[in-house]
Formats: sequence, structure tokens, C-alpha cells
Amino acid sequence: MALPASDLTKKPDLRTTMELGAVLPETAEVRDDHLFIGGVDMVQLAREEGTALYVFDEADLRHRMEAYREAFRSRYENSDVIYASKAFLNKEVVRIAQAEGLCLDVSGGGELACAQAVGFPMERVFVHGNNKTPRELEEAIAAGVGRIVVDSRIELARVNEIAGRLGVVQDIYMRITPGVEADTHEYIRTGCEDSKFGFTMREDFAFTCVADVLAAENVRLAGLHCHIGSQIFALHSFREAAAVMVEFMARIRERYGYEIEELDLGGGLGIAYLADDAPSSIDDFAEVTCTAVRDLCERHGLALPRLLVEPGRSLVANAGVTLYTVGILKTLPGIRKYVAVDGGMSDNIRTALYHADYEPTIANKASQPRTEIVTLCGKHCESGDAVVVDMPLQKADVGDIVCVFGTGAYNMTMASNYNGQPRPAVVFVRDGVSRVVTRRETYEDLYQRDL
Repeated sequence: MALPASDLTKKPDLRTTMELGAVLPETAEVRDDHLFIGGVDMVQLAREEGTALYVFDEADLRHRMEAYREAFRSRYENSDVIYASKAFLNKEVVRIAQAEGLCLDVSGGGELACAQAVGFPMERVFVHGNNKTPRELEEAIAAGVGRIVVDSRIELARVNEIAGRLGVVQDIYMRITPGVEADTHEYIRTGCEDSKFGFTMREDFAFTCVADVLAAENVRLAGLHCHIGSQIFALHSFREAAAVMVEFMARIRERYGYEIEELDLGGGLGIAYLADDAPSSIDDFAEVTCTAVRDLCERHGLALPRLLVEPGRSLVANAGVTLYTVGILKTLPGIRKYVAVDGGMSDNIRTALYHADYEPTIANKASQPRTEIVTLCGKHCESGDAVVVDMPLQKADVGDIVCVFGTGAYNMTMASNYNGQPRPAVVFVRDGVSRVVTRRETYEDLYQRDL
């Protein structure tokens, strides 16, 4: 794996930190050339807690949760917002989601265990995954989770058998693959026909399988689910998905005489990773989806279902940043300038995996313009190990604190111990106070499972 060829025509944008727009956390500000978030000096925090370091603007996070909840409830009273915990999960964010009135989406036994550890109400938990193991299903059903999103006929049989053995009737959703091609990266496009997720609509397979669900004695078909992908800017894709799903609900009522009570349209709203990105707002997303479901249900003569959405990235990505310390500077004339930091693909795999882009700044030079084009490379034994490829940055010196914006989603949850690297701590900042909510791993942590 190697980096793409450098674009030698690219010019620095000369922006200062506060000119980076929507990528910034809500409380970001510059004081005396230092970047502050949540009233906390990022340079001082980095030196106190060490780097690499994940930092979250708690006020930003809570305000986004509130904005989602109110945007949907004000337009569609019988609605709920489900936090997609795969984007960022630790005990504290689950506590915050509960306090802000959100439900919780878990994809695996470990995520469910986190919810249980902090006493999150199990009836507000939704269980996802295309290949939930029998053990995970039994743990979820025994815990009393609210909904299991069933992904296949094999899984339906498993859920039915386990629920029967445990003496319960389990509420489920059928995950439907609606065939909507969202305009996003192919690796995070999930609603197209060639997908490992859900019941395909090809050859009416999903519709035929409804009969199997209704015949299963130990499950109740509470609703339908779809998810068309992630990092989506084009809101018409959500309306197209809603149209497919509401028509499917109408066909179920007509053929099987069964009213679908709940409709989960998944998540996927895009966010700003770059200063020039212009994603749709939470309000725009709510307006499109709520209006679509109302109009389509009226057209088909259906009662309005409970409406649910599952944001993850659009709740946490811009609330989070990662801090690094510059260790090595290397210029290859006519090729590229490398600024090596004390992290990399172990704390942010998205750049290597998706060629993801991010905006960086030097936290101790935050009011200065970004005058160079650099690649922030990591410390790992891979040529493709980079956090930021060919992006503007202030002139870097050894010991500078670099802040990379928009790293709150999927960085921590996809982190690894490659090259024996301990995973970073997570710090929440608010009102001038910082608090460690996940401690940094130690070398002892890395090998404590070895026999």
C-alpha cells in the first residue's frame, strides 16, 4: 500500500484556523495563537495528557443530539432518533445519549455490553448486524432489547428458536435492501442491490419472506428498516428510499392484511470533512424524510408509522478532533513534504481505507495562515500510513501540536494496536474543564490476554 502521487500543482489556501468553517467543533476559538475547544487550550491539554489524543467538544455533541431530536419531533411527533454507536462508542457517550433522550443502535455483543454496563434502557436498544452469532442473539433477547433488525431468513429462524426457548416473543424489523444507489464511497454504500445487508427486493424475495416472518410464532414484525449508505449529501436519495419502503408497506397490507407500525430509514447524512464542503443540515434532512413519509403514506392510504432514523457520523464526527505531536520533518524536492506525527493508521484508518480527507491546523500557530502543502504521515511501518495527504498547513516545526478536525466518527472505534501502539485516551472538554472518559492504553493492556 502506498500513497497516491502528490499533486504538485496544489497551492496552500492561506486560511487561518477559524476560517475552516463547518469542520470546526462548535466551541472552537483562537486565543493568543492557541486553539481552544470547550474553553480548553488544546496545546496545554496535549502536553498534559500526551498524544495522540482524541478530544470531543461535549457541548457540540449534546447540541447535535438535541437538534436531531427536536428537528424530527417538531415535524413528526411519533418519531425517535437512534444513536448509531458504531461511529463512536464508550460508556460516557452512551450515558449522554440516554440523557438526551436518544435510543441506541448496537452492532454486536460488545456494543450491547457497553450499553448494559451503564444501565441504558434495553427497550430502547436496536440490534444490527448481517451475521449476528447465536450467542449474540441470545444475549440480546435475554437482555430484553427493544428490536432486533433481522437480516436474513437464516437469522429469522435463529431468533425465532431462541425467543421460543427463552419464552418470549421478540419484536423485530426486517432489513430491506431498497436498491437505491446513494452517491457515496462504494465501501459505505449499503442500500444497492449488491450488498451483504438485508433482504433483497430482487425477484420479490423480500416480499415473499414477509410470509415467513408472519408465520414465525416467537417473533412479531414491528417494522421495516433500510439504510442506503453513509456520508450522503444528496437528500433526494432518502426520499427515494422512503418511497420504496412505504410502497412495500402498502403491498404488505394489501397481500397479508398486516399493518407495519414502524419505519426506520437508517442514517447516512453527510458532514463537512473539508472547509469547502456544504452538507445538508439536520433540519433539511428531517424536513425531507418527514415530509416524504407523510406524503407517501397519505398517497397509499396508510396510517403514519413510528418514524426512526439512525445518525452516527453526523452526531459525532465534527465534535471530535485528534491531537498529535510533530516528530520528524522530511522534504523530498519535487515530490512531497512529510510531517511525521506520533500516531497514524492505528488511530485513523480511514485515510488508508477510503482515501479520506481531513483539515489540519497547528494548534500552537492557530491564528497563522496555512502556507505549505504537506502530508501528515504516521509512525507505522506502512508506506500508505498517513492521516492527511497533501493538505494545507502552517509551517511545521518539531514539537508542534497538530490538530486534525472531523475525526470523531469511526477513528476511535476502528483503532488498532498495529506495531504495538497503545490506543489513545479520549477526553471530553466543556466550559473550560477537561475530563478523561477513556484512559490511554498501556503496554501492559496490550499483552494482558497472552498466556
